[in-house]
Amino acid sequence: MAGGHMRTLVRNRETDNIEIIAVCDVYDKRAQQAAQLTGGKIYKDYRTLLENKDIDYVLIATPEHWHYQMAVDALDAGKHVYVEKPMTQHSEQAKKLAAKVRDGRLKLQVGVQGMSDDSYEKAYEYVKDGTLGKVVLAQIDYSRNHKDDYWAYPIDPDARPGENLDWKAWLGPAPKRPFDPNRYFRWRWFWDYSGGIASDLFVHRVTRIIKALNLTFPEKGVATGGKFQFTESAAEVPDTFNVLLDYPGGPTVQLISSMANDTPVDHLLRGHKATLQFTSTGFVIRPQRLFADSVKEVEFKKTGAESIELHHRNLQNAIRRNEPLKCDATLGYYGVVAAEMGVLSYRKRAYMLWDQKKERIVRA
Repeated sequence: MAGGHMRTLVRNRETDNIEIIAVCDVYDKRAQQAAQLTGGKIYKDYRTLLENKDIDYVLIATPEHWHYQMAVDALDAGKHVYVEKPMTQHSEQAKKLAAKVRDGRLKLQVGVQGMSDDSYEKAYEYVKDGTLGKVVLAQIDYSRNHKDDYWAYPIDPDARPGENLDWKAWLGPAPKRPFDPNRYFRWRWFWDYSGGIASDLFVHRVTRIIKALNLTFPEKGVATGGKFQFTESAAEVPDTFNVLLDYPGGPTVQLISSMANDTPVDHLLRGHKATLQFTSTGFVIRPQRLFADSVKEVEFKKTGAESIELHHRNLQNAIRRNEPLKCDATLGYYGVVAAEMGVLSYRKRAYMLWDQKKERIVRA
């Protein structure tokens, strides 16, 4: 993921007036590849990198368990932050991070790149003016398919912990474990470092729904699923996962996913008067039959896109001239809570509730 970011930033160096001057990775081979791509100086320890006064903002593209601490350390060093999704691994961390940037002095962009697609901001205008009527249900999916195993990224035989890979640094705040190539190269399989489908895929989708409906925290949630196809996989996380989230006064948000069947599900906001369907080009609104005489069909063509380029440019413009962020820490916080509520429900096999007063997820 970091490679994708760096290639985009290098391509736009002159257009956006930026320069990548530093790179950091616990695996020497990857650090060297990043330096060759960008021309940046290699740092072994990210905290030393943060001491460089010439750095304006940092990209954090690490496994989830490092997002919070790295973001906090970067902000404490006076750096603006682009942190990949989910903003943090846990909701308590998200609450603290959102509070830390609330004064607006430093900018923090969360890497839900789909927020640079203006469809969701525009959809809310129709929700707000009542075109859809009361929205009672929203549905969205993110499914994939694999022949042998899911998230089975190649294991590089060159990686040698203790020689060219700092396993202790990689673990960081996570539970201490002996080196396991699966845990390093396929970390999305393990609860120690990832929420699986919820935090890697659903966070992209639920953030869109949150934006389109101006939602905050879910009132309650429940998840189902399991390892149904890839039963021999070493993965701890399920290959099929579904979440229902009830927001105060509605709607229910339905999140659907399997890593063993990629047939898509329509992305819909179901209102009493009309249905809004998101498409590859924007969205369409179609009246319910009972309201066909009073609701007109609408077609919206988006101008933005799900784009690393646009998302970084938005952060740069926020730093330079205070342009509003497309996915700020508050929106990132809402997404983390939605994803973690699903994970906790699945792992505890229980209904989960949001304690609004204490801002935490509790068991029903």
